[in-house]
Amino acid sequence: MTLVRVACLRWPVEEGFEFGKDHFGLDHSQVRLYTALLRHIVLTLAALAVCAVTAAQVKTHASAPILPTAPDQSPPEDPGLIALTVAEIKRLFTLVTRRLQPETHHLHWVWWRRRHQARARWFHHRARLRRQIEQT
Repeated sequence: MTLVRVACLRWPVEEGFEFGKDHFGLDHSQVRLYTALLRHIVLTLAALAVCAVTAAQVKTHASAPILPTAPDQSPPEDPGLIALTVAEIKRLFTLVTRRLQPETHHLHWVWWRRRHQARARWFHHRARLRRQIEQT
């Protein structure tokens, strides 16, 4: 039982490192000295921590998601927006430092992505409700 618990504790750590590599460049250093590698890792994980804490704070203030209550319910006209994610907050921080397009362009895509994800979540929950009814 202890080995299973330890193995289950390792999984979130592995996911955190994978997320750090994919979104924050944790594995993008080409340094040869330990001090330089340590600085790169600390700065990368600090950026990830800032985005994660910001996402957690935003999530506490976000409104409740609109979800279906019946498997035959039609989708709402406006499904709302999902709460800001760590990746979306990183994109917004990047927007502050680099501007290849106008701000309105980037903010439009942030809004579109969050609305699209809210719509996908709504349909996913409706499909789950349908499966539950079919199984009973």
